[in-house]
Amino acid sequence: MKQTAVVICPGRGSYDPQAIGYLQRHHAGSDLVALVDDYRRSRGEPTVSELDRMPEYRGDRHAAGEHASALIHACALADYARIDRKRFEVVAVTGNSMGWYLALAAAGALDPDAAIALVDGMGGMMREGLIGGQLLYPVVDEAWQPLPEVEMLLQQQLEQVNRLPGCAAYPSIDLGGMRVIGGNDQALDELKRRLPPSQGRYPALLARHAAFHTPLLAPVSSRARELFPQGLFQRPGLPLIDGRGHVWQPLATDTGELRDYTLGEQVVAPFSFSSAINVAIKEFAPDRLILLGPGSSLGASVGQLLVRERWLGLVDKARFKQRQAEDPFLLSMAVETERKRVVK
Repeated sequence: MKQTAVVICPGRGSYDPQAIGYLQRHHAGSDLVALVDDYRRSRGEPTVSELDRMPEYRGDRHAAGEHASALIHACALADYARIDRKRFEVVAVTGNSMGWYLALAAAGALDPDAAIALVDGMGGMMREGLIGGQLLYPVVDEAWQPLPEVEMLLQQQLEQVNRLPGCAAYPSIDLGGMRVIGGNDQALDELKRRLPPSQGRYPALLARHAAFHTPLLAPVSSRARELFPQGLFQRPGLPLIDGRGHVWQPLATDTGELRDYTLGEQVVAPFSFSSAINVAIKEFAPDRLILLGPGSSLGASVGQLLVRERWLGLVDKARFKQRQAEDPFLLSMAVETERKRVVK
């Protein structure tokens, strides 16, 4: 009997140093990878296969937006094609941040050529220079229990920093037990100075990340509207859960509205991955969540959300890890033992 699954598409940063060689290991001979390679070759860009074959990870190459997006696209959608449909019925698709574009492709709202054009185009928007940056800060403790006083402090500091001349910072992504703040460099530096150290590594500035999902990206939204026509989008073949928790149903989707959201609100307003996962588990009640590769770091955010909702009786990080070891609810395709449960 098939199990139901909601598929989660990863965002920027998921092609990390551990991901080098992911395409070689898992997707040699993939038609989709060849399609991405051909597109990039025609534009004078290094192919994803060439980047993936490099002997070591280089931040200036693999983390640059114009390359990272294409790499993640190839890895994730090639993984999606490997899901064993005899074992799993995919009932909905979602994604985090850049993963929204991949979710559109996985659900059929973009055909393969359109998906490549959109991902490559949006990923290359910062080729001439990043607009602002992003800062990561936890609002849960190390056992994944909520810290409402820390969330309040973060909000207070954000308001105070925005009163300073030349500073602009905004909530960017609600990422489970983490908050991502997007802003200009001056505001983020000030916020980093003001926030108390947490868990030995936060507040952390995300390397080579622009101020995605904030009003600072308005020029990118305007440019995207010029580049990507209405005809690029079509009705999805599967329900799509966006960064507000809204579900785009196959027969009820207006493609004009889908384009407006993707190139408008999704670019300049906060993205709530938390809302997307809450809707995924509560509206679709899947037997499993499947996280596409290349990385698995998003698994912690999913785990924090499951703990917050007490889903399947999960009350803390330890219980989540125990469940994952015994009978994983979240199957990360970048984790070899879990990948074996998913692929054909």
